[in-house]
Amino acid sequence: MTIRFEENNEVPLLKTLLHEFWLFGIKQASACIFGGFLLAMMIITRFWYPFEFLYRYDFLFLAAVAFQIFLLSFRLESPREAVVILIFHFVATVMELFKTSDGIRSWQYPEPFVIGIGNVPLFAGFMYSAVGSYIARVWRIFDFRYSSYPPLWSTVVLVALIYANFFTHHYVFDIRWLLILASLFMFGRVTIYFRMDRVHRSMPLVVGWLLVALFIWFAENLATYSNVWIYPSQKHQWQLVPLSKLTAWYLLMMLSFVLVSLVNRPVLMQGQPALPTEPDTKI
Repeated sequence: MTIRFEENNEVPLLKTLLHEFWLFGIKQASACIFGGFLLAMMIITRFWYPFEFLYRYDFLFLAAVAFQIFLLSFRLESPREAVVILIFHFVATVMELFKTSDGIRSWQYPEPFVIGIGNVPLFAGFMYSAVGSYIARVWRIFDFRYSSYPPLWSTVVLVALIYANFFTHHYVFDIRWLLILASLFMFGRVTIYFRMDRVHRSMPLVVGWLLVALFIWFAENLATYSNVWIYPSQKHQWQLVPLSKLTAWYLLMMLSFVLVSLVNRPVLMQGQPALPTEPDTKI
């Protein structure tokens, strides 16, 4: 069985699939470059940190800023993607200040720091920014297209309720399951199209969100193991973050996605794009 890309040019199906699988991994790694750097710094400094004159959290903040400058200087990140990171840093820091406040204590940062506000070291916002950076980069790298995408205003209303629920559920009824049902109703028919090489492949958008949420959950376990932040259940001994946190990460993914959509407006899929004569491997 073969896939015909152009006249008199047949490519074996298996070779095509392996080639696209390889490109998928390369492009995903490129999209994760900022988050991967932060996670690597967290793990390395957990086991080896030689700077006695600088708190570890402050070092992580300075390292994140330096890496952002590096990405922009060498055009590995666009100014638009940097704007997304800045927005996420602000939105996340506000939520962090609330979640770590003395009356809430959903989680805590156990080590000292100077560069921070209240109970929150400023590098914490970059952890959420890494999610926004990933979405913005993967959107561009894979040339995302959509079908049956809901009106933009309705998605903004939904994520505004999601963001509010992160605060209000401590005082009133937690509506996260209603929000998840609303997201399935609104985005359940949406298909996302992504291009590794010559043609766009597709999958349900909510499946993509769930997969990314699962990936974030794995990264969260590494971060808490590295003592970057800890939950109350991890105060005396580290243990896996409960799988129930996937609901929070799913909602955060949706919030992140819609925020990015305000910068990168969704493009509807209009049939299969023309096939280029050469593979597209630009990342």
